[in-house]
Amino acid sequence: MTDASLQDTTYEASMGDYFALLKPRVMSLVVFTALAGLFVAPVPVHPFIAFVGILCIAVGAGASAALNMWWDADIDRIMKRTVGRPIPSGRVQPEEALAIGLALSGFSVVLLGLAANWLAAGLLAFTIFFYAVVYTIWLKRSTPQNIVIGGLSGALPPMIGWAVATGTVTVESALMVALIFMWTPPHFWSLAIFVKSDYGRAGVPMLTETHGRRVTRNHILGYMVALVPVSLAIAFTSIGGPIYLVTAVALNLWFGKACYDVWARKSEGEAEADRFALERRAFKVSLAYLFLHFTALMAEAALRGVGFGGW
Repeated sequence: MTDASLQDTTYEASMGDYFALLKPRVMSLVVFTALAGLFVAPVPVHPFIAFVGILCIAVGAGASAALNMWWDADIDRIMKRTVGRPIPSGRVQPEEALAIGLALSGFSVVLLGLAANWLAAGLLAFTIFFYAVVYTIWLKRSTPQNIVIGGLSGALPPMIGWAVATGTVTVESALMVALIFMWTPPHFWSLAIFVKSDYGRAGVPMLTETHGRRVTRNHILGYMVALVPVSLAIAFTSIGGPIYLVTAVALNLWFGKACYDVWARKSEGEAEADRFALERRAFKVSLAYLFLHFTALMAEAALRGVGFGGW
């Protein structure tokens, strides 16, 4: 992965290029769900500890992203969606990305352990390892179930946030993880359908490539159906309530309809004709689905006066 042939031209990297290594858009989702997990925890958390905890989770997410870009530089160079990333474009050298990823990983885990507790630090270390090694190095290029299994790494941030506050893992934090874990396949496969050729060129065994779009649509609907009970179950825990329940029902109807429309397509020709408008819509709805679920949980905590343990 450090072959100089990955770059046609070498440029002097800017701070923006190094920041791009951390996948800031993905990091923003990680930070938000981790913040929600910390906010809804029923234990007082000092604002400074909360800040350091979220910072460490963000840095850890960025570290795993840098390691992902280091390893995937060869296929990123092939895919239209990723060819402009810092390494394939020659703005950052692979060895720099590796060094940054490893340094930030160690920094974020150790600081979180010292500032909060070692359970939270251990969960963060596991998340980085799972994304960088289990998903990126092993699963991504070996199985069409890569995004299903690998989705665990993106699902863990609210549990880490909860652990920062409580030092424990509970049913509530496990259900928040399950919500993101079950949401990831219909979210990502909706994207994969309309960027199918990108994965094919790169030789990534995405489900759209190995089994086709029809099977992928079946899986999207299946995971959406399985997502509903997980979403609703949270309403009946200590962090749920009427606001969350109403929000979850409405969001499941909205996202469920979007996934059903994707599944109900009659032909590939129809999909090509409208440039996969239904799949693009399902992908956008999925983002709102997750954001509003966690927003509703935070609203419940705020109304009960337990946000950040009442701080």
